Amino acid sequence: MADSFTLTARWVFPVSGPPLPNGTVTVRGDRVEAVDARGVRSADEDLGNVAIVPGLVNVHTHLDLSGARGLIPPTDPDHFTDWLRGVIAYRRSRTAEQVQADVRAGLAECMRFGTTLVGDITAGGASWPAVSTAATRAVLFWEVIGLTAERYQPVLNEFGTKAGLSWSDDTPAVYPATPLCRWAVSPHAPYSANHDYARGQLLMGNVAIHLAESPAELELLATRTGPFVLLLKDLGAWEPAALTAGLLDFFPTRPTLTSPPVLYVHCNYLPPDTPFAPSQSVVYCPRTHAAFGHPPHPFRDFLARGVRVCLATDSLASNPDLDVLAEARFVHSRHPDFPPDRLLRMITADAADALGWGDACGSLEPGKSADLVAVPLPDRDAADPHDLLFADHPGGRRTLFRGTWRA
Repeated sequence: MADSFTLTARWVFPVSGPPLPNGTVTVRGDRVEAVDARGVRSADEDLGNVAIVPGLVNVHTHLDLSGARGLIPPTDPDHFTDWLRGVIAYRRSRTAEQVQADVRAGLAECMRFGTTLVGDITAGGASWPAVSTAATRAVLFWEVIGLTAERYQPVLNEFGTKAGLSWSDDTPAVYPATPLCRWAVSPHAPYSANHDYARGQLLMGNVAIHLAESPAELELLATRTGPFVLLLKDLGAWEPAALTAGLLDFFPTRPTLTSPPVLYVHCNYLPPDTPFAPSQSVVYCPRTHAAFGHPPHPFRDFLARGVRVCLATDSLASNPDLDVLAEARFVHSRHPDFPPDRLLRMITADAADALGWGDACGSLEPGKSADLVAVPLPDRDAADPHDLLFADHPGGRRTLFRGTWRA
């Protein structure tokens, strides 16, 4: 049997249970063997004034945009399509080598902040070479763009062939899934993906889609008018006949928790009474949402109805960094009455469930992967230790992934 070691720290946050002052986490091989209160086990290493939390989960980002930090300032909500034009121009300006460098830089930043599971939207599978060989888990969502079937289907076929998922091609996969790197698909958004195809994929699951992100998107879906029409015409992609669905048509009914997951990203303008099934989740990107000046996000209304909500960073084209803990700290600072234990779940256990990895990671429990982060804490006391975790505090974090400290 593999050797074991026991860690302790000022606070241990298992997430599956209450915080433990000076608790311990025992690791055997690549698994958590035990999580105990103070005094049950002797520690081999005391990490000091830190919080031990499960490996962080960033369910939504675009690693290929990591070179765009500060280059495409977010607009106000009514000019969202102007920002999109900047993103499109940026992407078109990058060489394949630059895209790979951007992916590597963004991935390194995620990992430096303690991310051990990432959900990345990837165009043409560009992030697979870096992510599939990194010390992290990942779900890569192959981005599919094209309003007409003639534009959409070839991208979907490329995904099936290169990822080794095609039912009609025996060509070896260029980007095969691995035990730690899974494939999914992302029909980009209702303004950029064929509605009939997108709705079919939402029904099958293992999908992420940007939805209800801006007022212009709602206008397009309701009346087939507005800023998106001009944008699509300028891009030579305006195909009104392909816009067959309204906003609520993108929510197929799912009967059980075991159905493949679906992520609805942003949902800034989604009605709070929108029907959700158990396998469907909202992804809220707090600092990106604030940067665009959107009205308050309805995440609390969704949670009150039992809808799973996760936090994420989005990309560096709209966010200052790829630190998902900073997203939680941002929410905590603006909603101090929001239950902090639930907030931690939104970047750990709930986020892992949303990506379909909840059986392996997301909390510190015996049998789960030994993924944890040591987060420095301020040198003061608090009635609720979560207030220490969510306080803005400098200091490097240490990350254990599958029982091994990252370099």
